[in-house]
Amino acid sequence: MLVRKLLLLSGIAVLAVSTVSAQAKKGKKGKDEENTEAEAKPAAAPSSKPTGLQWANRDMTYHGQNYDILDSAYYGKGKPQKQFHRYLDHQEAFPPRPRNQIEVGVGGGLYNVFGDIPTVMLWQKGGGGVNINVRKSLGYIFSMRAQYIYGVAKNLDLQPTTAYDKPYLEFHYSPAQFAGASGADSMVYRSTRMESSQFNLDLMFNAGNINFHKARNKMSFFGYLGLGMLGYKTRVNAVNDQFLQYNFRGITFNPNDKASAKRKKIRERMDKSYESIAANDGTKTILDKKHRDFAPSIGLGMQFKINKQFNVQLEDRYTFPMDPYLDGTRYGANLGGTVVSSGRTSDAINYFSVGVNMNIKSKKSVEPLYWINPLDHAYNELSYPRHMILPNPVLPDKDEDGVTDQFDKCPKTPKDLPVDAHGCPLDTDGDGVPDYKDKQLITPTECQPVDADGVGNCPCPDGCKEMVSNNNGKTSDKNPCGNIGAGTLLFPEKSNKINKGMEAQLATLAAQMQANPLCKVVIMGGGTGSKVKEQKSWEHVNAVIEHMSEKHSMGRDKFIFKYGEAGDENIVTYRPANVDENGDSNVPPPHPDIH
Repeated sequence: MLVRKLLLLSGIAVLAVSTVSAQAKKGKKGKDEENTEAEAKPAAAPSSKPTGLQWANRDMTYHGQNYDILDSAYYGKGKPQKQFHRYLDHQEAFPPRPRNQIEVGVGGGLYNVFGDIPTVMLWQKGGGGVNINVRKSLGYIFSMRAQYIYGVAKNLDLQPTTAYDKPYLEFHYSPAQFAGASGADSMVYRSTRMESSQFNLDLMFNAGNINFHKARNKMSFFGYLGLGMLGYKTRVNAVNDQFLQYNFRGITFNPNDKASAKRKKIRERMDKSYESIAANDGTKTILDKKHRDFAPSIGLGMQFKINKQFNVQLEDRYTFPMDPYLDGTRYGANLGGTVVSSGRTSDAINYFSVGVNMNIKSKKSVEPLYWINPLDHAYNELSYPRHMILPNPVLPDKDEDGVTDQFDKCPKTPKDLPVDAHGCPLDTDGDGVPDYKDKQLITPTECQPVDADGVGNCPCPDGCKEMVSNNNGKTSDKNPCGNIGAGTLLFPEKSNKINKGMEAQLATLAAQMQANPLCKVVIMGGGTGSKVKEQKSWEHVNAVIEHMSEKHSMGRDKFIFKYGEAGDENIVTYRPANVDENGDSNVPPPHPDIH
C-alpha cells in the first residue's frame, strides 16, 4: 500500500511539473507576441501581489482537521518564517514545515531469548521487560527514536542433555564430551536467567497518515531499523542451596504431557536461585560486569490514537547480536541419543511490548508529523480557497435580493423584502400568501386554504372578537387561549432531562402556542416541604422552559415560571394562562448550592 501511495504521489508530482512547464512555455510565447504592442505602450507599475483577488468576501475560516497552515505561530524563526512569507506572497508554492511535538513513552511486555535452550514466556514464570523511549519526526514518513529496554529472559530445557560447559564442569558434572570410556555422563536440565540493558537508536518509517480519502487516521503502522548496544549477564541454576548437584534421574514424562507439566516436574527438583555465572565469549563488560554486544534490530508495530496527545502502541522488536551465549551455552539439546556439541551460532532476543505514548507540547506546535496528513491543506484549499488566486466572480442579481439569478425562483421580488434561500418572499405560515401581503400572518393549518389576503376560512366563534387586544393593550375577561391544552410531564427519578415522550408533548404545545401568539403558558412544578424538593422543582420547570426556547424558538417571555407547588417534585404541569394572569419568566434558583 505504501509503495502504491508513493507511486501515486510521484505521478501527481510529474503531472504538476509538466503542467507548470507547459504554462511557462505558453506564457513565454504570449509575451513574445505582445512585444510589439508593449513597445508602443508605457510599462505598467510592477505589482507585488497577483491581481484579480477578492479577499474581502473570502471565508478565511480554517476547515481542516490538522492545523491551520496560514497561522504563522506554528513556524520557527529565521528560515521557516521567510518561507512562510514567501508562501503568503505567492512566491513559494510550499508552506514551511511546522513546529511539531516530541513523543515520549513507556511500555512493558515479553522479553525472550531464542537460543539453544527453550525460552520461557512471562505467563510461564518467565521473564519480562520495560522500556522508555523518545521519538522525533524527521518528516511525514520518517522519524528517529531513542529507546532503552531493561529485560529479564528465562530459559529452561524440556528434555535432558549431556552436552554442556561451565559452570556445570565447576561443580563436577560429567558432560558427554568429557566422559571417559568407562565413565558415565551426567544428565542435566539447563535453567538460565539473562538480565540485560539495551539502548537502541531507530530509524522509523510509518504508513497511514498520507490519506487520500479522509483527513485523519486513528491507527498508524510503522517499521524500523535499529542500531544499539546490548549489555547482558546470564546466570545458571546449576546446584542447590548447599552447592550440591541436582539429581534429575527418575524424571519421567508421559507422551501426552504438556510443556507446562514438564516444566513443573523439572522445577520441583530445583530451587529458584541462579547462583552461577554462565559461559561467555570473554568480551569486555559494562554496567555491572555485563557483557557488551553490538545489537542491530528490526521491528514492526502499530499505534492507536486516543486523542491528539496520547496513543497506545503495540510493538515487536527482534534483536540479533552475533553472540551464541545469550542463553548461557553454545551446546544444543540432545537429538535422541546424539549429543549436539554445538548449537546456534548466534542467539536472538525478541521483545513484544505494549506502551503508552504522550506528545510533549512546546510553544504552539502540531502533533508529530507522522500523525498529520499533508494532503489536509491541499484538499481544503480546493474546497474552501483561502490562499488560492481566484478572479472576482460576476454573478448577476437583477432584483438585488441576495440570490443570484441562476438560483432565483422569484426573479422580480420587490426591493428590500426579506426572502428565503430560493429568492422568494417569506411566507411564515406557508399559506401561499407572502408575509408582506398577508393580513393574517400566522394562519393555523386547519384554517387553510386562505383568501387573497391570507385570511383563513375558520369561522369566528361567538364573542371571539372580544378576545383580541384592545388599543390600550389590555384584553377582555374572556380567555383567548382556550384552544391550548393542559398537560402533565413526569421526570425520571433523579433526572432533569427531557425524554422522548416529553419531547412529543412539548412539540404539540409549541405548535399550539405558534397558532396563538398572544397567549402565555404557565409551567408549574410540584415539590414543597424541603429545600431539596424546592430546588428540584425549580430545575424541572427551568428544564422545560429551556427546551421550549432552544428547540422550538419560544421566547421565555411566553411562559410564567412557578415552582414549589403542592405535589411530587418530579411532576411538572402546564396550562394556558388566564386573562390578565401575570408572573415572572426568569426566576432565580431558590437553593443553588443544593444538588
